[in-house]
Amino acid sequence: TQDVSNQEDFNDWLDLAMQLWPDCPIADLNEIIQSPRQAGFLIRTENKQVIGLMNLSLRYDYVPDATQSPVGYVEGIYVKAEYRDRGVGAALIQYAEQWAHDRGCIELALDALLDNPASHEFYAKVGFREVERVVFFIKPIVACNLEYKCVNIDL
Repeated sequence: TQDVSNQEDFNDWLDLAMQLWPDCPIADLNEIIQSPRQAGFLIRTENKQVIGLMNLSLRYDYVPDATQSPVGYVEGIYVKAEYRDRGVGAALIQYAEQWAHDRGCIELALDALLDNPASHEFYAKVGFREVERVVFFIKPIVACNLEYKCVNIDL
């Protein structure tokens, strides 16, 4: 496992990141890897072929069921399909555990989309337990004339 530290590494990271997050604009991916809040890592074969990536951070905000802050957080993990089920993902998680431990963390957390059961199975296999399921909502705010005024109500 190596840090993403030069242009070649960045290009390799970007290729895999686009597979992990296909709907994410390249400008946003650039922002992710350049953020001082995240650390990007690549995993390569002995002949230097890139086969996976992982992004880690320290989260100081709320992490469900965490007992201490900060929490080591796997922001993203991806292994090329032909290298899955060969221990690569488990090795990345072990690396993440050591990285977080070295920074004073006692827990490692991550999230996964509800419709990704393969990742749920992998995370359980490497020792994570599910702690919460969430559906997020958003609503655009549009300018309008309100005929009601907000008032404080003592209950």
